[in-house]
Amino acid sequence: QVQLVESGGGLVQAGGSLRLACTTSSRTFDAYAVGWFRQAPGKERRFVAAITRSASMLYYTDSVRGRFTISRDNAENTVYLQMNSLKPEDTAVYYCAAGSDLAAQWRDGKFFTSWGQGTQVTVSS
Repeated sequence: QVQLVESGGGLVQAGGSLRLACTTSSRTFDAYAVGWFRQAPGKERRFVAAITRSASMLYYTDSVRGRFTISRDNAENTVYLQMNSLKPEDTAVYYCAAGSDLAAQWRDGKFFTSWGQGTQVTVSS
């Protein structure tokens, strides 16, 4: 398992942008696929995006495709989630998680083994 720390959340107006970062001090970060999930108040945690270990495959949920971009910099042990054209319905706590490439493909949180503490994203209308 790896320890993950999210950053970059905040308050933004609809149509604005934020970039989330997921970092770790682990030297084996490039051995993990990374996913982003979000949980809105009173709702279940939902898959947002994922990237495989080599960044050869990217996965997005339909509601963010074309607006969000996931990327990684293995030299910096960081995965980013660039969020553009934000909408009020994007408001949630965003979590990053580490797992296998299969976990990324399956887009299911229960297959990811390590989780960060989350960062709040609030989009005002």
